[in-house]
Formats: sequence, C-alpha cells, structure tokens
Amino acid sequence: MATSASSSSPPPESPQTCNISGDESLEVNLELERMIEDTENMTVHLTWMAYDMVALRTNPEFIVSLQKLKDAVQRCKTTVWSEQQPQTNKCTNAVQ
Repeated sequence: MATSASSSSPPPESPQTCNISGDESLEVNLELERMIEDTENMTVHLTWMAYDMVALRTNPEFIVSLQKLKDAVQRCKTTVWSEQQPQTNKCTNAVQ
C-alpha cells in the first residue's frame, strides 16, 4: 500500500536550510511585531465595543444619561464658540 507522502509535495524548508540574511530576518521580525501590535489594538477596541454593547443593553438608563451628557457637551461647545467669535472680531478689527 502506497503512502500519501510519496505523492504529496515536499515539506517546507526548515529554518536551518532557509537562506535569509540578517537584515531580511530583522525586517520580517519588525513586520511581524507591527502586525501583532495592530492585532492587539484591534482586540482591545473590539473588547471595549462589546463592553459598551453589554452596558447599553443591560441598563437602559445609561442611554438616557449618555444622551444628556452629549447634549450638555453640545451646549458647552456652542457657548464657548459663541463667546470666542466676538473676541476674534475685536482682535482683527484692532489689528487693521
């Protein structure tokens, strides 16, 4: 009975027979580290998204509180920008 190994492709090269220079190896390692870091960042982001979803679904009052907070921030921004606008005009008029 013939084994399937005889008809399959040869095994991949082992690290001992691979011809990668030191610079190429360093570049590959840096790229892998960057990819791992990106994956970790995505995992953290997804974890916070899942946490937020659970918090929103389990506590309906949280949604109301969040909307009130957003409204308060918008009112503050409007107030700050409306107060800064006349001062900017006064400064530009004084310069001219």
